[in-house]
Amino acid sequence: MAMVSMAFSLPSLTPPKFRRVNRYSRGMAYASVSKEALGVRVTEGEGNLPKVVLTSAGGSEADIYLYGGCVTSWKVANGKDLLFVRPDAVFNKKKPISGGLPHCFPQFGPGPIQQHGFARNSDWSIVDSGNVEGNPVITLELKDGPYSRSMWDFSFQALYKVILNTKSLSTELTITNTDNKPFSFSTALHSYFHASVTGASVKGLKGCKTLNKDPDPKNPLEGKEERDVVTFPGFVDCVYLDAPNELQLDNGLGDIISIRNTNWKDAVLWNPYLQMEACYKDFVCVENAQIGNVQLEPEQSWTATQHLSID
Repeated sequence: MAMVSMAFSLPSLTPPKFRRVNRYSRGMAYASVSKEALGVRVTEGEGNLPKVVLTSAGGSEADIYLYGGCVTSWKVANGKDLLFVRPDAVFNKKKPISGGLPHCFPQFGPGPIQQHGFARNSDWSIVDSGNVEGNPVITLELKDGPYSRSMWDFSFQALYKVILNTKSLSTELTITNTDNKPFSFSTALHSYFHASVTGASVKGLKGCKTLNKDPDPKNPLEGKEERDVVTFPGFVDCVYLDAPNELQLDNGLGDIISIRNTNWKDAVLWNPYLQMEACYKDFVCVENAQIGNVQLEPEQSWTATQHLSID
């Protein structure tokens, strides 16, 4: 299989004695996880939606909803959740889950199809689970179907691997063109971090070309980031092109989160300020993104990784 812009991958993780069993829960097929996959279990979450709970040997925990393939929680060993789910989030499949690490695919932002695409409000399925040296692993899959084809008429496979360590949460997203014609896409992880917005800041963006969507999101202003430390003094919606592969988020709550990546070319900072008066003070979005279109020929794949960690 041909690979496009392939950077290093997360370690190859082959689960022991994985047994795939198709089940049906509220109209959705998913696979059971093997008993040998320590620290990986499927349970019911909010709204009775199925979710995967990962628990590491070091005591950290992560929740991933199969609806949207969305990581909604990353708790370190002291129980502190470093991700944020908005209080207006709903878990009824009527809209995407607002928080955590939602997928934007095959479109970031507005465009020919619905805002941020369809991956965040589609059912993903479990295709693999395992545990490597106390670190639980799950791999989810999304394929084309009538819903996706109603707005984007291509055959594709998306694989999303999530690995939990004591002090880190890693993801690997692979998009493969399974069609007989080329397609192009843009994508992002719309990452919500728990924060005190007045104390939050991001390092590592100085020198990047910017597309600032404030005040007019339809006509972003081009510029260059001159600040060593970027803060969130009000409404923020800014794209950073060709961003570095590591940023540091100070969440203003005593945590420094390293956000490393391979092959996510761009970054986005967002805080809605008074547009979401009930919660804007409690989170910031620091997103890894691929703003420009990636074109894949049949059988080609694109892979990007994200590695969130604390000291």
